[in-house]
Amino acid sequence: MQDYNYVWANCFEITLELSCCKYPPTSELQQEWENNRESLLTFIEKVVHIGVKGFVRDAVTGDGLENATIVVAGIAHNITAGK
Repeated sequence: MQDYNYVWANCFEITLELSCCKYPPTSELQQEWENNRESLLTFIEKVVHIGVKGFVRDAVTGDGLENATIVVAGIAHNITAGK
């Protein structure tokens, strides 16, 4: 799903594994959160502003452009604007 979303939906997903235990008991979930809270928040703060964001507008009319392709030299993955 991550690859599909990256290529077709301009969405970069990640998977985080917080423990070596795939299914920790419910009684341990709070401790797992506490063990990883600061790291998770720091990660979110770092990546939230990375990437392309904004509106693609016609230079003359200022109207939004749907499905415009955004190409950045040196990056092999184009972005397509939404509605």
